[in-house]
Amino acid sequence: MNSARCSKCDICVTGRRLVAAALLLLLLPVMTAGSACGQTKRQLEKEKSLIEKEIARLNTELSKAKSSSKKSTAQINLLNKRIDERNRLISNINGQMTLLDGQIGRTQDSLTLMRNQIDSMKAEYAKVVRTLYGLQPNATALALLFDSRSYNYTYLKMKYFREYSRYRKYQATMISRKERKFEDMSLDLQRQRNEKSSLLAQERRQKEALAREQKQQQQNLTTSQQQERDLRNKISKKEQQKRNLQAQIQKLINEEVAKSAKKGGADKSGKVNVPTGKTASTVTPTDAASADFVAAKGRMPWPVYYKSVAREYGLYTHASGGQNRNYGIDLVCTPGAKVQAVCAGTVSRVFTTPYDTKGVLVRHGAYITVYAGLGNVSVAQGAKVTAGQALGTVAVGDDKTSEFSFQVWCGENALNPRNWLK
Repeated sequence: MNSARCSKCDICVTGRRLVAAALLLLLLPVMTAGSACGQTKRQLEKEKSLIEKEIARLNTELSKAKSSSKKSTAQINLLNKRIDERNRLISNINGQMTLLDGQIGRTQDSLTLMRNQIDSMKAEYAKVVRTLYGLQPNATALALLFDSRSYNYTYLKMKYFREYSRYRKYQATMISRKERKFEDMSLDLQRQRNEKSSLLAQERRQKEALAREQKQQQQNLTTSQQQERDLRNKISKKEQQKRNLQAQIQKLINEEVAKSAKKGGADKSGKVNVPTGKTASTVTPTDAASADFVAAKGRMPWPVYYKSVAREYGLYTHASGGQNRNYGIDLVCTPGAKVQAVCAGTVSRVFTTPYDTKGVLVRHGAYITVYAGLGNVSVAQGAKVTAGQALGTVAVGDDKTSEFSFQVWCGENALNPRNWLK
């Protein structure tokens, strides 16, 4: 008898342990999967935070770039970067939603499994209750005792009654715990759904912002292209003006060379000629002026204080795509900057350009220095000037910039001014 009773008790205990172990094994994959997903989600949230900071930084830089109309290229570059970051952010949000969809699916599966387990446990509980009280709905321990046919039978019946009672309480407790767990998971599922709704709203806002930025990008690109065309046209016009000015200077130089040759001065190459019937002493002053100019080579002062060099001597490619030759050196100056003679000489020409600026030619024997881009001139034709003497001031151009051109000629040959200046 005792052996039989122990066997049945062991079976009951073992059964309860197996049920608990089975429930734990069922819940373990869900808990593990949730932990793994949480780690990936944290990584995505960290990446999302970094992307949002980068977008904020680009917004600040873009605001600064917008304050200057000369930074349209910078605006477009910054806008392109911000669009790239916005696309990354949208991709990040989509990644989070994909993970959340998987998590919601697993939670729903767990809830379904748990609901089935609760229903099964309730059915088993009802079966136990029916077994215990089915024949005697109002049975108690004393009632069973007095209704017994023998003491041993009564003892066994009381023992099983207690075992079933404990098992029933255990089942009731497990059902209660399961139902609380079910409620917790239901709340977690609702939280996950709310989080997904929030991510969907973020995605919608980011896509709307992306659409605005792409539209702005197109507008900026169109504006930039128009500005580029305008700038090319402006540069092309300015280069044409420079060619016209150079043609005027070339004509004046040719006239000066012809006039000098007629008087017995230098020929087109700059070599000093002695007219028929005259001695070399007749041209000594001219030859002396040339010698003085050559002696000062590399030590002459710059004709003006300048901020930067716009164009060097020689062939260059300008921004509009074409090429041009510069016969001197062009300097960007402060408007009204004083222009001075680089060496002693005689003012041979004071002229006006087709663009209402002025120029001065100073002869130094066989050499001529050209000062173009003046707003006003303080010397007259035929005047003797010394090195450093003021010739005028730099003019202000149509584009509010001030460029001054300085050239050195020997006969009809243009020379690099940098070789003569210190």
